[in-house]
Amino acid sequence: MDKIERFEDLIAWQKARELTRLIYLHTGDGSFAKDFGLRDQIRRASVSVMSNIAEGFERGSRPEFHHFLVIAKGSCAEVRSQLYIAKDVSYLSEIDFKNLMNLSTEISRIIGGLRASIQKQRDAKK
Repeated sequence: MDKIERFEDLIAWQKARELTRLIYLHTGDGSFAKDFGLRDQIRRASVSVMSNIAEGFERGSRPEFHHFLVIAKGSCAEVRSQLYIAKDVSYLSEIDFKNLMNLSTEISRIIGGLRASIQKQRDAKK
């Protein structure tokens, strides 16, 4: 397996980018677009996922990357929590909710695996 040299090559970042794109699409129309608080918060949370993966990777150290992955995973949970709100107030259809929820859950699992791998590497160096 080749060494990943750019954050853009990380599957976690690629999927987080897709989640952010979808969040922006779904929050740009109808009642969701008019709920400025929830719209802006879920957008910020989704942007935080991909941004923290990128920033942590670019910092170049395992401890910092691990730290930023922890933050990214937390932001992913924030997105999921806000998706429940959007569904509960009928901003999202059931199918859109499920698709976004599945993607954000998948991203969270990928980040968790990446985080565990980095922790294992850190522990092996001790």
